[in-house]
Amino acid sequence: MALKLGLEQLLADSKLKAQLRGRRVGLVAHPASVTQHSGKRELQHSLDALVAAKIPVTCAFGPQHGMRGEKQDNMVESDDFIDPKHGIPIFSLYGRTRRPTEKMLEHCDTFLFDLQDVGCRIYTFLTTLFYIIEDAARTGRSVWVLDRPNPAGRVIEGSILDMNFASFVGAAPTVMRHGLTLGEAGEWYKNFRHLDLDYRVVKMSGYAPTEKPGFGWPLGQRVWVNPSPNMPRLSTARSYAGTVLIEGTKLSEGRGTTRPLELMGAPGIDAEKWVRAINKLVGKTSAILRPCFFEPTFQKHKGQLCAGFQIHTDHSGYQHASFRPYRIVCAALKTLRQLQPDFDLWLQPPYEYETEKMPIDILSGDSFLREWVDDPAAKWSDLERKLARDEAKWRQDSRKFYLY
Repeated sequence: MALKLGLEQLLADSKLKAQLRGRRVGLVAHPASVTQHSGKRELQHSLDALVAAKIPVTCAFGPQHGMRGEKQDNMVESDDFIDPKHGIPIFSLYGRTRRPTEKMLEHCDTFLFDLQDVGCRIYTFLTTLFYIIEDAARTGRSVWVLDRPNPAGRVIEGSILDMNFASFVGAAPTVMRHGLTLGEAGEWYKNFRHLDLDYRVVKMSGYAPTEKPGFGWPLGQRVWVNPSPNMPRLSTARSYAGTVLIEGTKLSEGRGTTRPLELMGAPGIDAEKWVRAINKLVGKTSAILRPCFFEPTFQKHKGQLCAGFQIHTDHSGYQHASFRPYRIVCAALKTLRQLQPDFDLWLQPPYEYETEKMPIDILSGDSFLREWVDDPAAKWSDLERKLARDEAKWRQDSRKFYLY
């Protein structure tokens, strides 16, 4: 059965569209908010599609990286502007504020949330959804999530965020790779916070998050449009729940190359020895870790030759259920500490508007990972016990919100 997005379901359903008449609609969107099947207009942006369908969009909101996706790096803020085509205000939710202000809220009474996510707690579109749900509940507004696929599928991995380490890159106690669509995640959050609001999910049809070959992404049915500048392909989204941890280190995560968040490394590393140590610690994994060299054109180690490795998932031996990117990167950090104890590993704050806590701590969810890496006596089994416990709890807590 062909996949039909929440956006496409809304556009095709006269009864749903009728429920939006008389409302003032605020659309939350970015460059990947496009249709695939809209008559003659393939890959039509949701703003254009909704306006063409006579849905009363009175304003729109852009998340991190901007409504137009033009902001390349983290902590590069976007400005408000007037859309030149439709003449409506476009408000930035990654600028002077990261949640709707009272002035912004005056422009709408219903949010249509149409962002393509990648299924990871760190990816800030999830936090933006949670903030909007909170503000909608506080002010009596409605939130409709036009659901989209989770390209990382249903696999769950990582530790649960300790709320003492909450930030814009982690606003709720989920695991790193949470296995939910944004529609499901919003329903979980509404119940977790006991919020009273009109929250609806316009479900997809034909979505099969556990089926091969896409395991959450409908290969052959959907083109990949970057949801953020450094998320260039499906394999990036699959690896991201692990490789994003590198942002909290002085290793390069491949920004400034054509394979960001699939590469990692730094000058002066013995890449082959590093990869052998990782594979020995992790054990069997269906990903291929390829020792390699790269030279970033911007960000960390700009213009310097880095040695490291690339994670490959786009090969015939890939097994989605056994791929654990979070564990691979944890092993990479631990083995690098063992191989080069004096390597200056941890990035210092500020990071994503947090000025005191260590970046690796707010990324991983607490101080456990950093302390485990730095402790020569800490064993792989210590990490496994923590992850297994947190993953089991999250699986139990979240599965009741599955819509597919």
